[in-house]
Amino acid sequence: MRVLLLSTYDLGRQPFGLASPAAWLREAGHDVTCIDLTRTKLDEDAVRRAGLVACFLPMHTATRLALPVLDRVHALNPGAHLCAYGLYAPLSVAVLREHGVDTILGPEFEADLVAIAASAGTPTDAHALPRLKFRRPDRSDLPSLARYATLQIGAERRTVGYTEASRGCKHRCRHCPIVPIYDGRFRIVPVDVVLADVAAQVAAGARHITFGDPDFFNGPVHAVRIVEALARECPGVTYDVTIKVEHLLKHDALLPVLRDTGCAFVTSAVESLDDDVLARLEKGHTRADFERVAARFAEIDLALSPTFVAFTPWTTLQTYCDLLQTIDRLGLVGAVAPVQYAIRLLVPEGSRMLELPDMRARV
Repeated sequence: MRVLLLSTYDLGRQPFGLASPAAWLREAGHDVTCIDLTRTKLDEDAVRRAGLVACFLPMHTATRLALPVLDRVHALNPGAHLCAYGLYAPLSVAVLREHGVDTILGPEFEADLVAIAASAGTPTDAHALPRLKFRRPDRSDLPSLARYATLQIGAERRTVGYTEASRGCKHRCRHCPIVPIYDGRFRIVPVDVVLADVAAQVAAGARHITFGDPDFFNGPVHAVRIVEALARECPGVTYDVTIKVEHLLKHDALLPVLRDTGCAFVTSAVESLDDDVLARLEKGHTRADFERVAARFAEIDLALSPTFVAFTPWTTLQTYCDLLQTIDRLGLVGAVAPVQYAIRLLVPEGSRMLELPDMRARV
């Protein structure tokens, strides 16, 4: 079958969510075309030829941007089977149906996409979390890494690659969109698969790798194996990871390992400096915990990049000003992306935020 995979937004990086299923589908004998609409215009001829058109929806922004694209695809090829897949697909069922989507898959989508292509596009929603035998992603027809976001370190600008060493998360933070899907489960990607993907991107020019795991320390032993092998096999290549404040405290002894293996910075979803809000979000840390982590990072000379949900139903002018003043006091102004001062709490379908009576009343 001719399969068209589309990405509408993936934070300025080459979309893993196209490269991974492309490898599976091509291995099964299907003719696959990948189009990243952040870098390439929609190929209308490719749309007309496709029997299956599948759109990758890893986040809310990608989902909203996909809606007019789905309408255009349906107009060009009304006989094509339309599929939406990724974390936000099962969180957006109603609106996707309104735009003609036949099949909706969750974030463990590779085998299901192969099954749909094999069945000539029979509608089969699948929101389960199968245990997959991961393959190395196939990036052969995606735009070069040089066309994506880069990392600047001093005067040097580095081409950035992206991969995943695990999926899902074993925590159940109340506001997190991963929780309605994974509900405390996570999946490990074998070390050899991760390193093969990294090596291929390094060969294509990457000098920095972003590990997109929701939390790199969900499996700390696995994480250390990955970064030690990366440092050994790709000397001089830097990387970044995302880790909870709770894990940064629990696995404090591993922080020098990150630094010494080339970690350029660690992103941590701090979310708020208000302990009442942190308790509502069930983040697993306090304001004091975050300040301890910030001090520890400064002590060992490892860069911390905190992220926030600046606006929640409980944000006040006082707490917002306190957020700004604390970031300044901790010397983290340069480490916080400006957009973090404007992020609003998102409550998708199935969110645990709806367990709170005052949130239900507001919604």
